[in-house]
Amino acid sequence: MTVHLMSVSPALNPALREARFDGDSPLDAAGVRQAREAAAAVPAADLYVRTPSERCAGTADALGLRADPEPALRGWDLGRWSGRQLAEVSGREPEAVSAWLTDASAAPHGGESLTGFCTRVGDWLEHVADRTGGGGVRVLAVVDPSVVRALIVRALGLPTESFWRLDVAPLTLTGLSGRAGRWNLRCGRPL
Repeated sequence: MTVHLMSVSPALNPALREARFDGDSPLDAAGVRQAREAAAAVPAADLYVRTPSERCAGTADALGLRADPEPALRGWDLGRWSGRQLAEVSGREPEAVSAWLTDASAAPHGGESLTGFCTRVGDWLEHVADRTGGGGVRVLAVVDPSVVRALIVRALGLPTESFWRLDVAPLTLTGLSGRAGRWNLRCGRPL
């Protein structure tokens, strides 16, 4: 059973520009414009899904996609840090931020640990072939950058800590093809 998963990271929104934790907010005019300009480069798929966030919904709409929200691909739950700026949290809770960055099992924010997040997203990846009916299925997912990173960590069997070493630019396409336990990566390309 081969699945071709193409993930598209969302267009910029104010929260991404401000380095906010899980700063879900609608796309601004520039983000909508950029996504509309990229729409022609989006590959066709058999199934379209998205993170159930405003920025991913807005990106999917601007790309002209009818993508259903997939709860398993929701963004990383960062608990009480959600919506706050990294600089603000680092200034008030430096030890907590340090633990969060160095211990994949830590969740000082009261939300999901990095290990838990990568496991949740990775479990979706490993089961996508079964849920889509099998071979040759092309899935396009508009997902938060953290979800793209978690997908790569799981697909390649990387140490969870490598999550921090992966950068995902806005409106890029990252491809994974294969099956449970055997995935190949096509690194992100701009749309």
